[in-house]
Amino acid sequence: MHSLEGRVALVTGGSRSVGKGIALGLCEAGATVYITGRSVSDRVAARVSALGGRAVAVPCDHQDDDRVKSVFEHIAKCEGRLDVLVNNAWGGYQRLRNRKANPGFQWKDPFWQQPLTLWDEMHTVGVRSNYIASVFAAQAMQEQGHGLIVSISFYAGRRYRDNVPYGVSKAAVDRLAQDMAVELAPHNVASVSLYPGHVIDVKKTRKPKRESAQFVGRAIAALATDRGLMKKTGQILVAAELAREYGFTDTDGTQPAPYDKL
Repeated sequence: MHSLEGRVALVTGGSRSVGKGIALGLCEAGATVYITGRSVSDRVAARVSALGGRAVAVPCDHQDDDRVKSVFEHIAKCEGRLDVLVNNAWGGYQRLRNRKANPGFQWKDPFWQQPLTLWDEMHTVGVRSNYIASVFAAQAMQEQGHGLIVSISFYAGRRYRDNVPYGVSKAAVDRLAQDMAVELAPHNVASVSLYPGHVIDVKKTRKPKRESAQFVGRAIAALATDRGLMKKTGQILVAAELAREYGFTDTDGTQPAPYDKL
């Protein structure tokens, strides 16, 4: 197990699904993990803390810059440091699939049949929110002389998958992580983009060829404890490939294959 005792992490969009699994993986490694989300609660934090470490729930709408800034100020006041930022909040299609709010919406429709708002949904919470959180994290990390910013992305950033706004937003997340890495490198702060595989929700039963969300958190814990981390800054990394490099497994003891190898 890679130990993050004494380290402080922030996971945006950490109240459910992949974000919650990431928080579980970091807490399991002993970190203090702050979890943001519009509906995050102390009950979620308590469940995450049960694995070890400590989780703190901080409600936050990542479309509100002042609220985001206050989260970082709160962490600075309470902890005096921030070692890891995981940019996970995004304009997820789960909400867009709400039939009452979006009658007739189909995630895989061609772009000319999609609602125009889909572009903004994918880029406001996902690309812009990553940038804003990274600005505040970088201010703290460059001052302390170390840190890691992980932006959760997906293979759609490299090739077409499902729809145009989704793929373009993932490509933007990748490029954001790469360009931030250039400016952060002199301050010993790493920035990477991380691809999970086909993730199963933490509430559901594992299926063959799928990763648990907690597996992604274990990948980040391994990265954060790597003394050679700066050699990876600016790269697009894959959780399943990191498992083989660092020797960790999923919650069922397996090492899932990378998504593009399935």
